[in-house]
Amino acid sequence: MINTARTDINVWPTGEPSLADRLSYAEAEPLPYWLDGDRPAPKPAVEGNVEADLVVVGGGLTGLWAAIRARQRDPGRSVALIERETVASGASGRNGGFMSSSLVHGIGNGLARFSDQDVSTLERLGLQNLQEIKDTVSDNGIECDLLSPGAIETAVTPGQLEELQGGAEELARFGYEAELLDAETMRAEVDSPLYVGGLWQKSGECTVDPVKLCDGLVRMAERLGVAIHENTGMTGLAKAGAGVEVKTAGGRISAGKVLLATAAFRSPVRAIRTRVVPVFDYVLVTEPLSPSQWATIGWQNRQGLSDCSNRFHYCRPTSDGRILWGGYDAIYNYGGRVEQRLYQRDESFAGLAQRFFTAFPQLEGLRFSHRWGGAIDTCSRFFAFYGQALGGRVTYTVGHTGLGVGASRFSAGVGLDLLEGRKSEVSDTKYVTGKPFPFPPEPLRWGTIQFTRGRLAAADRNDGKRGIWLKTLDRLGLGFDS
Repeated sequence: MINTARTDINVWPTGEPSLADRLSYAEAEPLPYWLDGDRPAPKPAVEGNVEADLVVVGGGLTGLWAAIRARQRDPGRSVALIERETVASGASGRNGGFMSSSLVHGIGNGLARFSDQDVSTLERLGLQNLQEIKDTVSDNGIECDLLSPGAIETAVTPGQLEELQGGAEELARFGYEAELLDAETMRAEVDSPLYVGGLWQKSGECTVDPVKLCDGLVRMAERLGVAIHENTGMTGLAKAGAGVEVKTAGGRISAGKVLLATAAFRSPVRAIRTRVVPVFDYVLVTEPLSPSQWATIGWQNRQGLSDCSNRFHYCRPTSDGRILWGGYDAIYNYGGRVEQRLYQRDESFAGLAQRFFTAFPQLEGLRFSHRWGGAIDTCSRFFAFYGQALGGRVTYTVGHTGLGVGASRFSAGVGLDLLEGRKSEVSDTKYVTGKPFPFPPEPLRWGTIQFTRGRLAAADRNDGKRGIWLKTLDRLGLGFDS
């Protein structure tokens, strides 16, 4: 029997980061590791008047998949994709490169909201979607460092390890390959003094270079005939005759239909603005480790890792021998601001560095080469939701809440189904028809989120035991996560 009697458990340091912690990232490049390299030249912006049967707004993974799948379904349909900056400059180029089969932010979250039958369907479709991504990557020669080592959810307290036992049973029940690791077998995989166990999900979890994936999808989209326009922000959206007019700074696009894949960025659709909040997540990437440094931590199977705290970290190796380390803070800025200056936050970087060396003390002295932040489109049910506007001429798919790298392809298909009136296995389920509970307006929104973050931190200090506020949110199917 696992002893869970301990309370006020906090494995992470509570004092101020040291000068050494701060110096470790002082010279890091202030941009995403994935975006630091040769990129294709920007596609021309929209100038003057343009026509298209379908306009996709958003040049991240959801938008790219939507444009590709639209042309695959109907090669005669003209498709234009517009991006306010450059492809993958938003969340698609700022994440950790974890690609999961989950469409509902984990089986437990799905079971809290849907019937067992619906969850079983969604898990099957999620695995099918992940395989279709792999097939697309292989068939189109997209070199994006896609690997399938699985992912380990690590336990850093006894209570978390007990919780993972239930997770192992859920994974097995829905047909996933998984292995529960005790302290010894966990540290044989990845040697950290903090880990008391883990749950290694061996199927349905991959790692990828998300920007290389996006760039490969751009090439594929253009081969299929999609017109891509970067540095083209949408400034207006309105009915025009039987179609829609999309206004941009340089012109306008006359479209039959529009699909919005705007993620955390402000949308003209009120149903999105009330249900999505931009939550900033921060990431560090180390310089390449030497062979002797890798030997001190093992990690020969190169799985992605995350701990199962409410304020969690995620980490993974890169293809060139670095370690990516992010998460924990989940910062919401008053008014839902998404601004360039918010992509850098020294307080978060200092805390990340301090906790990195707590997790891997054998790497003390290692430097970080890159530091960045990104805005996650968070909703209260933690996974994508869908809807229509302007009499069905506009469809949106947003709210992936940190698990969009894999789910984006599936949700793009659902968005197209809504535009086309096409039925699928999930069309009439609450997965598609339901929407997350909206966040309250400011200033109540900011206050509620800050209070919830505080209660999540308190639960972590109490080995995961949730208080009245969090239990109430759980019963209502509400929450805050990244």
